Amino acid sequence: ASAHDMAREHKIISGVGRTAVPVARALGLCTDVAVNDAPFYVMDFVEGVVLDEAVKVEAHFPSTAQRLSIGDSVVEVMAALHTVDPDTCGLGDLGRRDAYLARQLKRWRTQWESSKTRELPAMEEVADGLEAAMPDQVGSGIVHGDYRLGNMMVGRDARVAAVLDWELCTLGDVMADVGYIMNNWAQPGEPNLITRGAAEPPTEAGGFQTREQFLERYAELTGRDVSNVDYYRAFQYWRLAAIVEGVMSRYMKGVMGAEADIDTFRNQIDGLAQTALDLVRSWG
Repeated sequence: ASAHDMAREHKIISGVGRTAVPVARALGLCTDVAVNDAPFYVMDFVEGVVLDEAVKVEAHFPSTAQRLSIGDSVVEVMAALHTVDPDTCGLGDLGRRDAYLARQLKRWRTQWESSKTRELPAMEEVADGLEAAMPDQVGSGIVHGDYRLGNMMVGRDARVAAVLDWELCTLGDVMADVGYIMNNWAQPGEPNLITRGAAEPPTEAGGFQTREQFLERYAELTGRDVSNVDYYRAFQYWRLAAIVEGVMSRYMKGVMGAEADIDTFRNQIDGLAQTALDLVRSWG
């Protein structure tokens, strides 16, 4: 329910807008449902393009220099977000700061059990492996929850003009964002686990930093140890599999309106779960 709370998202954008992280400035919140049948907020206009697929990268930023600039900006903005003290921007009470992974594992395990359409043993094995190998949380900060290039506006200067889609934002272990974007920071020629939807990796266009270069720069900017990033990558593959299963379940029940290719959904979920399992077994 919190992902659809307009007042909460308005608060997040207003708070982050006081920091060095670029966002579309929040202009106003209306909670009177008589105006628009639902609460809503208005944000500023930001000029740019959302690079949510490789073809857009190729169309708008053809040079390697531009793509490297975009990559630099993506990691610099994430580092800036993760080094913000939530108390200084009015977000100190956004959520619990401790036990982030434990809470996330419980939440998505419950979500999987309530929405699964079949048995998928890999999901259970991954969940057990993640619980057994859970690292200690080092500090806490603002976790975007869906930090990827497809959730940003990129300006003509090949820099991030605004980070969008803050509805999953909370406080906790910021390494969760790092694992998530590493999964979406695909290299050319890699198998595409995201076979449909907005989370398609735009970096497949090529010319961007490698994952190793991205992580090295992030560690340099934040001082964080990123050596256990594969744990967070496995967690995010598993979490995304649970999310997509829930979407598929709603399509199968007819509550999403349009028809969907269920086989494609299943293949994607199976691929995500198997990749998470391969990572878990690699450290077991």
